[in-house]
Amino acid sequence: MPSPPRPRTDPLWSLTAACDADPRADRLDLLVGVYRDDTGSSPVFGAVAEAERDLAARAPSKEYLGPAGNRDFTDALTRTLFPSAAVRDTILAVQSVAGTGALRLLSELLAATGPDRTVHLGTPAYLNHRSILTTAGLRVREYPMLFPDGRPDPDAALAAVAAAAPGDALLIQGCCHNPTGTAMPGHRWEELAHALAARGVVPFVDHAYFGLGDGLDADLEGVRRMLEVVPEAVVAVSASKAWGLYNERTGCAVVVSDDPARRALAYGVMETTARAGYSQPPDHGARIVHEILTRPGLRADWLGELDSMRQRLGRLRDGLADALAERTGSTAFEPLREQRGMFLRLPLTADQMGRLRDEHAVHGLPSGRINLAGVPAPLVERVAEAVARVHGGSAAARPALSGARG
Repeated sequence: MPSPPRPRTDPLWSLTAACDADPRADRLDLLVGVYRDDTGSSPVFGAVAEAERDLAARAPSKEYLGPAGNRDFTDALTRTLFPSAAVRDTILAVQSVAGTGALRLLSELLAATGPDRTVHLGTPAYLNHRSILTTAGLRVREYPMLFPDGRPDPDAALAAVAAAAPGDALLIQGCCHNPTGTAMPGHRWEELAHALAARGVVPFVDHAYFGLGDGLDADLEGVRRMLEVVPEAVVAVSASKAWGLYNERTGCAVVVSDDPARRALAYGVMETTARAGYSQPPDHGARIVHEILTRPGLRADWLGELDSMRQRLGRLRDGLADALAERTGSTAFEPLREQRGMFLRLPLTADQMGRLRDEHAVHGLPSGRINLAGVPAPLVERVAEAVARVHGGSAAARPALSGARG
């Protein structure tokens, strides 16, 4: 009897397991995209805790909501993200199982309504994008979004649209790109929107990190401009980062179309997909977000907490860039200052990232991506010293670490 095929494993979680198995007390887990404070914990927003207490006191019903989830949540969220009344008149939104679930629902929709559709995906990309798209049956065509020196190519997406067929889709991250930290200026969003509309290509926007780049409205400016131009779009929204609701699995799948019949078709496809996959999304996180967005005091508290996180990330990024410039005398790390959000992409090779882990107990992805929010402020100098050593080709001995390359 032939041997069964080896099971597939997610590379991120394999690396996380290796980090967990690292016996060194000073190991730094900079892998998974979870916001952490200087104590190393992932804090619960004060606004979230208050909303939970109030919800518990009221003890709302836990009856079934249906495959589309909590409509009060999707209404409050889309009003916050897309304040234009004209755009909201063209929106259909259903609750999803976090941003990942929204990506999957929308991928299934694109596959069902465009059997010959190709999704154009800039690389380097979020690790899960290709898997989600291909599992839904979509073809994927990758294009490089960076120059060889790691700087973003501002014309790469426009070139991808020009090469796409009408009916194809272009996957775009809304802000704070994972893993590169790049951000597309608002005017480039509008330019891209006109190109998409002229070519008949559907924008597929993944919005997970709004509020952590340049501020909530600044981070949403680009997609807001785009939706005022294109006739159709799909947007996957995650509540994990902006509200810290990682394990509540709260998200929203948004369809924008100026055709009511096509919105109705989209609703049917997504409702059927949800029903077959998980019946309905969990409600607790959706109630929390709705509570925060519809109570002015809680909303103000939430925005203040979100802004404090953004400011801390900015201080960490500048501090690390300063420390690296001082230690290396190199300009290679200057682009880090232009990156945004939780992630930062170091100009290191996969082997150098392996050395960073093996020699210095700093765990990041082979692509060079680290979770900047996982670096406690007092340890910025330590991380800079470790990066400088591997970047400069230090020949320090490499201690054996069983399972480190998992």
